[in-house]
Amino acid sequence: MTILIFLSALIGSVALGIPIAYSLLLSGVALMVHLGNFDAQILAQNVLEGANSFPLLAVPFFMLAGEIMNAGGLSRRIVDLAIALVGHVRGGLGYVTIVAACLMASLSGSAVADTAALTALLLPMMVRAGHQKARSGGLIASAGIIAPIIPPSIPFVVFGVTANVSIGKLFMAGIVPGLMMGTACAMAWWITARTEAVVTPPRASRVDVLKALRESSWALVLPFIVLVGLKFGVFTPTEAAVVAAVYAFFVATVVYRELNFKRLYEVFAASSKTTAIIMFMVAAASVSAWLIAVADLPGQLIAVLQPFMQRPHHLAVAS
Repeated sequence: MTILIFLSALIGSVALGIPIAYSLLLSGVALMVHLGNFDAQILAQNVLEGANSFPLLAVPFFMLAGEIMNAGGLSRRIVDLAIALVGHVRGGLGYVTIVAACLMASLSGSAVADTAALTALLLPMMVRAGHQKARSGGLIASAGIIAPIIPPSIPFVVFGVTANVSIGKLFMAGIVPGLMMGTACAMAWWITARTEAVVTPPRASRVDVLKALRESSWALVLPFIVLVGLKFGVFTPTEAAVVAAVYAFFVATVVYRELNFKRLYEVFAASSKTTAIIMFMVAAASVSAWLIAVADLPGQLIAVLQPFMQRPHHLAVAS
């Protein structure tokens, strides 16, 4: 009965279009009322404690790093490198999107920041080249979700904190699946791009490729700094996020000189808004997680499934 009340409140809230964070809070309140221990102070305390975690500091810093890279020219140079490498292939801008998504995922770890950058940079180019706008947007959205898989990944940080799992090991485990997702997107795009009549740019010369590689080298160094530092224990995932943000700020202001203090305020504001959304969702989820433990929902679920987990008598005799 307790499980049904919790699931009904959660599914019903989502079905009504209530944001997922508020749905988690409402399902937690419903469970507290059912258990007869509703207390607004306990609810508020668990919300605050859910966000009061040092490892979760990696979230705002990775978000800040992603916003700085978009505003400071790092993302644009990654796209220019991808265009120089695969832009001349039929449907090449689609492959550019996928390659750029994989490279940018290794820089920010934020699907929101990466997708916003790819949309602003590549969607107009793909439409002008003759690609359907809806199909181009679908590809960018599909490639953008690679960011939560390839390290550094903000969802990995949240999951590691919530489930008490090593964030460094999660980062290392996400490399191959993320590349596989990029390969799957490329295969799907190869099938769909053959039906479109598009304008294919000429192959970039070796000089242009080397120039694009040289200009993007500052951005390409960042994932190696993060991964090598985590692998050899130089810094923790939280400290890696700070390193990424400081490095991106240095490159954007000193090397590329495309980020001034006026735009820096906009960068801080945008990253703060996105961080607030993520952190509030984490805090709301901690309330539901605490009540699930208090109500012993895992034990109740095991008790419900216990009859199905027992082997039939004739199979046990035969074995």
